[in-house]
This record gives sequence, structure tokens and C-alpha cells, in this order.
Amino acid sequence: MLITLGIIFGDIGTSPLYTFQVLLKEGGKVDEALVLGCISCLFWTLTLQTTFKYIFITLQADNKGEGGIFSLYALVRRYGKWLAVPAIIGAGTLLADGIITPPISVTSAIEGLSLVPALSDIIVPGNDLILGIVISILVLLFFFQQFGTSIIGASFGPIMLLWFLMLATLGAVQFANHPEIIKALNPVYGARLLIEHPHGFWLLGAVFLCTTGAEALYSDLGHCGRKNIQVTWIFVKSSLLLNYLGQAAWVLTQTKYDVLPVGINPFYEIIPNWFLIPAIGIATMATIIASQALISGSFTLVSEAVSMNLWPRVSIKYPTNIRGQIYIPSINWFLFIGCIGVTLYFRTAESMSAAYGFSITIAMIMTTILMYYFLRYKKHWPAWIVGLMLCVFLSVELSFFVANSVKIIHRLFFLVFEAGLIFTMYVWYNARKITNRFLSFVDLREQVPMLRALSADESIPKFATHLIYLSKANNSKQIEQKVIYSIFSRRPKRADVYWFIHIERTDEPFTMEYTVEELENDKIMRVEFRLGFRIQPRINVLFRKVVEELVKNNELDITSRYASLHNFNLAADFKFVILERFLSFENEFSSKDAFILNTYFAIKHMGQSEAKAFGLDTSETRIEKIPLVVNPVSNIELKRVKPEFEVESVQA
Repeated sequence: MLITLGIIFGDIGTSPLYTFQVLLKEGGKVDEALVLGCISCLFWTLTLQTTFKYIFITLQADNKGEGGIFSLYALVRRYGKWLAVPAIIGAGTLLADGIITPPISVTSAIEGLSLVPALSDIIVPGNDLILGIVISILVLLFFFQQFGTSIIGASFGPIMLLWFLMLATLGAVQFANHPEIIKALNPVYGARLLIEHPHGFWLLGAVFLCTTGAEALYSDLGHCGRKNIQVTWIFVKSSLLLNYLGQAAWVLTQTKYDVLPVGINPFYEIIPNWFLIPAIGIATMATIIASQALISGSFTLVSEAVSMNLWPRVSIKYPTNIRGQIYIPSINWFLFIGCIGVTLYFRTAESMSAAYGFSITIAMIMTTILMYYFLRYKKHWPAWIVGLMLCVFLSVELSFFVANSVKIIHRLFFLVFEAGLIFTMYVWYNARKITNRFLSFVDLREQVPMLRALSADESIPKFATHLIYLSKANNSKQIEQKVIYSIFSRRPKRADVYWFIHIERTDEPFTMEYTVEELENDKIMRVEFRLGFRIQPRINVLFRKVVEELVKNNELDITSRYASLHNFNLAADFKFVILERFLSFENEFSSKDAFILNTYFAIKHMGQSEAKAFGLDTSETRIEKIPLVVNPVSNIELKRVKPEFEVESVQA
């Protein structure tokens, strides 16, 4: 549970820093109706959206212990090809809106220094000094990603425990002075606020800030387990609720405020002066931990997208030996640039909150759609129960979406990020469907005589002792036509043993299995790896492990086949051949397919090569370019004419 506090609840746990402040700012006149209504909305949002939907319902959609929108998609994708659409939109919006979480959290914490009397003149929200401190923290945070979090990760739990205890204690002290604030939990006050307040419905955009971390909570399911999250949430929700009640109690005692002045944050006002600096220090550490959880979640999200062919292959590194801890340089610096841009563009936490949460509502709606299929077809819940839940959640989330839609004006800065992420996944998904549609396979058994003859033909220089191809053929008796073309039609590749490796992606996250089939004695071998969608296909390492086990079991002799080297018991040579496609000019297709395919190959050119993506040593790998002809050019009207000299001779 201590580990769960450090990993799971960082994002949602730091929301009291700014949520209630934003509500009071947008509410206008600060009176009892506004305060009680806001607290009522916060409580029932945390109860209905976070507790009921995510803690009790969505966490049941664990894919062998793993969570997140791609894990959920892997569970239900067999029930409809179109379900890739909500998965892509949900992942793209979640990743893009996450760019604002580190800046708003860290800035909210640092701005608290303005309340220290000695620093009030130099620490002003939005000034260059605060920006410098925030940017420095973000630079260090993203810089140290490449080293992993195994060293500092052990301290995350105790720090977050201290943070939630501080939230609860500060709120409880104010609550004790004004216990009648407990009546705010009555949903009637929330309903009155939404109906009677001049801008009541639109306040839902600020209310939503209290639950923005719920989607990230589900994404981190695999790190801690469902039971740990559910039990720990009782403590977390109690701490959050006490703090919100404490902030509300303080506001109701401040009769001098009709409108909350600029710079006044109820969260910091309930902190005693003597404890202000330690509290800001704890808050800063908590926001850094929340940011770290978001960054790690982004790495996991992109890694899953790569494995499910929804994202270009990118360099993925493993800074520690801890399972699931990865580092993706390109995503790390993409997030870094986005976070710095957000900080410089908005400058204050209050301004950032005006743009925060819009995309998270979209991600939650997409999760709800996928959850319908999970509960209906995987859990086999009655249709009326699932339908009723779908209506309730969609009604709530669509209300949040409409209320947050006004934020689109403030977040034009993000449209490039969101559109780029969703567009990339959309193109990658559809291009893979187009290219796979034109894969042609042949019967491998019919090729055995030719392979045997080629292997015995000493007039052809030997290309390799063991020649290895990657194959997409699900059937072990088939092989791609382009592989056969590479072996025979180009410079013939004579080898003693031909290996064909196939990778099957499972819907389970951490499957690592393989099978070996000898299709022709000591001549043709097929290896099939069954890898979970969170396992990186490091084929060089995995294939070496397979060969070692075959040798150990006396199923394979890898002694060199060259006469001069065989006597010295030297190991034979292995060579991989990677067939990379490029879009041929000899194509005629629709403008849509042309756009998708041209964009796909342009993005692929900028991404990681297949050799690196599969972890292949370049000294043992040969890359061959294969043209992709989707729709060959046809109906060419070419007229043959006689050469000019023949015409002249006839006339003479």
C-alpha cells in the first residue's frame, strides 16, 4: 500500500493544490451557496466518477494484472474492428493533455512561496523567478529519466504518505473549527449550484479537475494490483475530502472576501505560518512524484502502442532491471519540450487550469465505450445493467466535456500535440491494414526441393551458414512470396540452414513463449515467439536463447560447416536478412490511400529502422529494400512505331 501511494495517486493526490481555488475564482461572489455547492460537486464527482467507475468497475478490466486503455483495447478488440478508433483517440488525448500535468502541479507548489513574508516581494505568481525555478525542476526531472527511478523510487511511498497525512491534518484542523461544513456532502447543494448559479453548469469544468488523475490511476494498475489500489483509495479519498472540507471551512470564516483576491489560494491559507516552508517542500516533492508517474505512464503507453502496431518503432531502453521500467528518449524529450512550452505560455498555475482537463474528458469517454464491450461480452453482465451504467457515465462525462469545451479557446497551444498524436496513430493503424492486405504467401513445403538444391549447389558462393528471415505468416506451412523472391530471384542466397522467425503478439501483457518446428531435417527451421504486448521483441537476444537451449538439448549443432574451421570447433555464422518496404512509383490508388501510405512511409523513414527495433546486431544483418505495389499501373496505351531509318529506306 505504501508503494501504491507513491506510484498510483500522485496525479489525483495533488489536485487540492488548485481545484478549489479555481472553483471560487470562476464562481464569482464567494458566498455560502457557492462554497457548499462546490464541495458537494467535488465529493460526488470523486464518489461517482473516481470511486464507482474507476476503483470498482474499470479496475476489473485487468489484462493479466495490467491496466490502461491499450490493455482494455486488447481485451475487446475481437468484438469490433472499429474499437481501434476509441483506443487511438483515448491514448492520444491522454498523452497530449498529460503535457500540462507536470507544469501545473510544480507551479502550484512553488507559487506557495509567495505567502512567506520574507519572500512575498520577490516570489510573485507568473514572474521570471518562479518560471526559472519551475523550469529548473522540470529540466532535472526529464534529464534523470534516462537513469531510471530505482534509486529514488523507494522514497516515493513515504513522501506521498507524508503528503496525504498533511492534507488530512490541515483539513481536519479547519473542519474542527467549522464542523457544520459536513452538510456540504448533501447532493442537494451541488444540484442547486448547477441549476441556480448564473454560471453553474460551466463550473463543472473546474469541478472536473479533482478527478483528472483517475484515468492515469487505471493505467498504473499493473504496478500495484487492484486490491492494493482499492484499499489504499479509502485513505486517499478521506484525506482529499478532509482537505477540501478544511479549505471550505476557512473560506466561510473569511467574511471580508466577496470575491477571492488574486493570489489567494485556500490550500495555502489553511497552513500555519510556521509550517509554510516545510509544507511547500512536501508539496513540491509530491508534485514531482506525480509528474514522474505521468512520464512513466507515457513511456508505457507508447511502448504498448508500438507493440500493437499503432505507433512507429522508436528506441526503447531499459535503465534498470525492474520489470516494466523503460525509457523512450524521443517521448521523453517530446514531453519535455511540451512542458517547457506550457510553462512559458501560461506562466501561472491559475492560467494553466483554464486549459486543463478538456482532453482527459475525451479519454474517459473513450474508456467508457470500451468498458461497455468488456462488461457486456467478457464479463457477460446483463444488457440492461451495462446499458444503464453506460447511460449514467456518458451523461456525466458528456456534461464534463461540454463544460470543458470552453477551454478549447485557452488550449489552442495543445491542438498541434493532440492532432499530431492521434493523426500518427490513425495513419499507422490504417497503413498497416493496407500493406498487410497485399501480403502474398506461398506454400513453404513446395519450396523445400528448391531450398535443398540451392543449399547443395557449390557453384554459388555460400551467403551464410545459418540464414534467418522474419516472417509474418501465421501458418507454419506458409511463407511470404517476398522472402522466396529474396532467396532465389535476387543474388541467390545459399545457406546450410534456413530459419524463419514469426512473432505472435498476445493480448496478455508479459507472455514469453516460443516453439521450434523442424520443417526439413537440418535444413529448414521455424521459430515462433509468443510475446505479450508489453514485451519488446529483442529478437537477437531471444533467438540466441533459443539456439542455446537447442544446443544444450542436443537438437542443434552450431559448429562451423566450413571444412577448415570445423576441426577447430568454431561456432558457425548466423545472418539476418530484413526486408524493408518502400512505396513503389508503380501504383494507382485513391487519394485517401495515397495520403495514408505516403504519410506512413514518411513517418517510418524518420523512425527507428526495423533492425534496431528488433534488437539486431548490424554486423549480422543485411537490409533489403522491397517495393510495395498496392495497385499496379494498368491500361498503359503505348504505340509502337517503326524506326526513322527504316521509313527512309522504304521511301528510297
